Amino acid sequence: MQLRLVLLLCAISLAGVVTGCLNPGVVQLSPDTYMLSRTDKGGVFGNASAMKADVIREANEFAARQGKIAIPISLNDSPMYIGHFASVDYQFRVVDASDPEARRVNLVPRPDVVIENTGKTSMDVKIKDQTDRPKDVYAELLKLDDLRKRGILSEVEFEAQKKKLLSGN
Repeated sequence: MQLRLVLLLCAISLAGVVTGCLNPGVVQLSPDTYMLSRTDKGGVFGNASAMKADVIREANEFAARQGKIAIPISLNDSPMYIGHFASVDYQFRVVDASDPEARRVNLVPRPDVVIENTGKTSMDVKIKDQTDRPKDVYAELLKLDDLRKRGILSEVEFEAQKKKLLSGN
C-alpha cells in the first residue's frame, strides 16, 4: 500500500515537471495579434533553426485553420549558451488574404551591419566661470549665520560679510 502511494506521488510530481516544461502554444495578444514562444531544452543536441521553422509553421497552420494567413510582426531568437537554452518568440497577425497588410510582409528591421565612425571631431567648448552663477542669497545668509552662531565669525565679521552679500559683491 505504501509503495503504491509513493509511486502515485512520483507520477504526480513527474506530471507537474513535464507540464511545467511544455511550451504555452499560441497566445492571443489582441483581437488579431498572436505570439508563439519556444525554448529548446535539448542543449547542444537541440536544433534552434528547426525550432524557429516549427514556430513559423505552427503560426501558419493556426491561421490556415481559421481560413486566414499569418503576417509576421517580429521574430526574436536567442541562441543557446552556458546556462541558457535557445529560445524563439514569434509575434504575428492573422488576417484575410485580401487584407492590404497581407501584401506587406516584412519583419521589424534589425541592423545587420553596424558602422562605427572612428574619425576625429573637434569642438569648441566654453566652460562658464563659477563666479558667473547667481548666488542663492538666502542660503549664503544661513551659512553666515551658522558660522556666527558657532563662534567662527565674530559679530563684526558677520555684518561685513552680510553687507557684502546683500550688495551683490
